[in-house]
Amino acid sequence: MRGCGSYSLSFLGSVLLAFLLFGYQGVIVVLVGYFLFGALSRRMNPVNMVNERGTREDFMDSLLKLTSVIMKADGKVMRSELQYVQQFIGRSFGESYVQEASLRLREYLEQDVSIEEVALNIRIRMTPAMRLQLLHFLVAVAKADAAVSARELEVLRRIAAALGISRESSESVFAMFDGQTIEDAYHILEIEPGATDEEVRKAYKKMSLKHHPDKVAYLGPDIQAAATEKFKSINQAYEKIKAARGF
Repeated sequence: MRGCGSYSLSFLGSVLLAFLLFGYQGVIVVLVGYFLFGALSRRMNPVNMVNERGTREDFMDSLLKLTSVIMKADGKVMRSELQYVQQFIGRSFGESYVQEASLRLREYLEQDVSIEEVALNIRIRMTPAMRLQLLHFLVAVAKADAAVSARELEVLRRIAAALGISRESSESVFAMFDGQTIEDAYHILEIEPGATDEEVRKAYKKMSLKHHPDKVAYLGPDIQAAATEKFKSINQAYEKIKAARGF
C-alpha cells in the first residue's frame, strides 16, 4: 500500500509540475504518457504474457484430457498409446513428471471428459499455433497403435472443430501422418491439385509462417523440437510437389 501511495503522489506531483511549467498542454502530455506507459508495462509483464498465451501446464493438462478422449474413442485403451503419451511427457516435461501425469491421465480416463468444455478453455488460453501443435500430438497418440480407427478420426475432427481449427487445417495435420503421396502433399499445403505454380508457392509460404516452430518456442525446447518435425513435413510436401511439376 505504501508503494501505491508514493506512486500516486509522484504522479500528482508530475501533473502539478507540468501544469505550472506548460499549462494544460503539459498536463495532457503527462496523462497520455501515463496511460501509454501503464498499458505497455501491463502488456510486457511476464505474468500477463503467460496468462495470455497459456503455459506448459495448460498445454500438458489439455493434452492429457483430450488424450483420454482419443484413447477411449474406439472402446479400448491400447498399451502402445499409453506408452507413447508417457514417452512424450518424459521428453517434454521431464521424467520426474511422468508418474504424476500418468496418474492424472488415469483419472481422466475414468471421467466423462467434455470435449467442448476443454476446447473452450483452450481457445481462451492458447494461441492458434499451440492448438495446432496440440492437435498434432493427439493425432500421433491415435497413430501410436499403427492405425487410426474411423471412430478415432471422427473424434479428432470433432476436437479440431471445437478448437476452432478449420477443416482444411485439420486435414493438413492428418495428412502429415499419412504416406506422403502427392495427394497428401497437396492436403498438407491446404491446396487443390489444380492449383497454379504461383498458388503452390504462396501456400508454402503461408504454411511455413503458420507452423513455424518459433511460435511455440516459449513452451520449451522439446515441444519446439516436435514442432520442427511438423515443419519438416511441410517442406517435404513442397519439395514433392515441385519435383512432380518440375519447377
